[in-house]
Amino acid sequence: MKHAFLAVAMGLAAMFAAPSHGRDAAERWTPAEAKAWYAQQQWPLGSNYLPADAINQLEMWQADTFDPARIDMELGWAQQAGMTTMRVFLHDLLWQQDAAGLKKRMGTFLAIADQHGIKPIFVLFDSCWDPQPKLGTQHPPIPGVHNSGWVQSPGVAMADESQYPRFEHYVKDIVGSFGKDKRILAWDVWNEPDNPGGGNYDPVEPKNKAEVVAKLLPQVFAWARSTSPTQPLTSGVWHDDDWSDVSKLNAVERTQLEQSDVISFHDYGWPEAFAERVKQLQKYGRPMICTEYMARGNGSTIDGVLPIAKKADVGMVNWGFVVGKSQTNMPWDSWQRPYTMQPPTLWFHDLFHADGKPYRQREIDILRALSHAPRGVVPADALSYPMSQGAVAR
Repeated sequence: MKHAFLAVAMGLAAMFAAPSHGRDAAERWTPAEAKAWYAQQQWPLGSNYLPADAINQLEMWQADTFDPARIDMELGWAQQAGMTTMRVFLHDLLWQQDAAGLKKRMGTFLAIADQHGIKPIFVLFDSCWDPQPKLGTQHPPIPGVHNSGWVQSPGVAMADESQYPRFEHYVKDIVGSFGKDKRILAWDVWNEPDNPGGGNYDPVEPKNKAEVVAKLLPQVFAWARSTSPTQPLTSGVWHDDDWSDVSKLNAVERTQLEQSDVISFHDYGWPEAFAERVKQLQKYGRPMICTEYMARGNGSTIDGVLPIAKKADVGMVNWGFVVGKSQTNMPWDSWQRPYTMQPPTLWFHDLFHADGKPYRQREIDILRALSHAPRGVVPADALSYPMSQGAVAR
């Protein structure tokens, strides 16, 4: 009888471990399904990942510049820091250029990540920085400027409705090809969809970008969901003061919160601001992953924010892993005043130098301590700096 009960219990656990995709594929996961999925994962902890030798997602993935050896080395550093995920950006032009080649390189990346115990979150589209992406050789970094080569996907092409079938095929092929791959944590269908772009690109941004994105985003969710992935879909809210009342948000944010299987969000503020964001989003009753945080000069730090997230069981993905061509150790204001004469007082983002040396060892120690602790538990040595008795003796 005991064994029969155990078998039934295990069967129920398996049933709730992932959504039943025999139902309508267009249905969003229920909160219970999302919670059951999250309970089976390691605490999501990682970085937004771009190798040091790539200026953007095109240079990371194109055949001529894809660098598995570099990726393997850097993900080894992530593993040693206790990381379990990496948020990694794709691009629709990569698929248009060579769909089979892109998927092969994604397979190589997944094999490397899996060897290091890392399950990536793949991002399909992005509305930040240069809206005119071009394949081929990418321009060198602008000296002293934050993320000076990053490109949007699809960028200005979103204004051309004749391109929509291509976007649909891209989403369905990529998610359809990898949607049952256990090495993938989740799909972030669109990064900051209603971001006006940033940088100095306003003159070339689509004039009605917000309206176009509001029309496209629900379709992207539907395209991805139609392939019945076993990983959750999400898109992170990132602006406005209060996310607790969806009726007061814009059309894009409403889609993000009403279509995401797990809730994701961005916060680059002080610890008290982060705690308030978590409180606002808890009302939706779904697991949460903060897919962008850590801007040291803004008050968002590993020391201040990460213990709050661990106690609340919120997954955490900081911006910037290794300093390199992206130059995201430079602050956002470097677009107005490039740091060419001297570096900033603090690194804004990023955790490692290009040779693997931590920018600040204490941050890596906190990452490792929190990663190794049980869910929801914050060890004392991650909460405050552990000083030896001798260090304070007089």
